[in-house]
Amino acid sequence: MRKIGIIAVLSLLAVALAAVPALAANPHFIGAPTASDEGTTLNVTGSIAGLGNADIDVEVVALGTATVTCSNPAGNVAPGQDTSVTATGTQTGIEVKNGRAFFDVTTVTPTVPNYPTCPNPKWTATVTDVDFDSYTINVYQPSGSDTLVLSRTFNL
Repeated sequence: MRKIGIIAVLSLLAVALAAVPALAANPHFIGAPTASDEGTTLNVTGSIAGLGNADIDVEVVALGTATVTCSNPAGNVAPGQDTSVTATGTQTGIEVKNGRAFFDVTTVTPTVPNYPTCPNPKWTATVTDVDFDSYTINVYQPSGSDTLVLSRTFNL
């Protein structure tokens, strides 16, 4: 009976020690990411540590207010209504080295519906600028999965 108890304790100890590396992963940003408003897009760069060894995907979701122009079928341009927009961008398959990775993500220019942004559906709405308010960085690991390991929102 004593042998079984010792084997059980040693087995639990082995399981506990094997779990320590899994708990060691603690993804976090090194400093604050840098965001640059590029007119209709937002570029975000930064560094993440505590990732373990698997590659990552980084998604940026930026919120803002778009300045819109409207063109009628004759080509005349008029101001449209400012519209709340969401712009997203993703960088996939980012290599992780020694638990650290660098990312550089630029969002895609958001689109808005022609109507009600413009006077009627025959007009064409074009986003000419975006005043970004905030952005969220989502980090997925391993690359190609939907396992979210880090998410943080930053205000501009």
